[in-house]
Amino acid sequence: MAVHIRLSRAGTKKRPFYRLVVADHRAPRGGKFLENIGTFNPTPANKEDSGFQVNAERLAFWRGRGATPSATVLRLLKKHQKANPEISVAPVKAPKAAKPAKAAPKAKPAAKK
Repeated sequence: MAVHIRLSRAGTKKRPFYRLVVADHRAPRGGKFLENIGTFNPTPANKEDSGFQVNAERLAFWRGRGATPSATVLRLLKKHQKANPEISVAPVKAPKAAKPAKAAPKAKPAAKK
């Protein structure tokens, strides 16, 4: 299943508001999603506010799982990273699970005479 990080529109007519969601690539823009990881308000109330908020831990988690951001989300993340260097845009590799130890081979039953 291909997973994408993209914007999902909310808000009223002429007053857009977007949620940053992780969704299956086949789901519609405003449809079913796996997780909501942030918000984007293109028309913030004050000029100091960027209008973009993201949960950095969940973003790193999903990027580590192979989720690819859309072009718009990638642009917003890069812009946000300049203002907040603690946000990482680069994908983080997921930790590899330890392989279980091999079990000792079972002893063969004694042959009947």
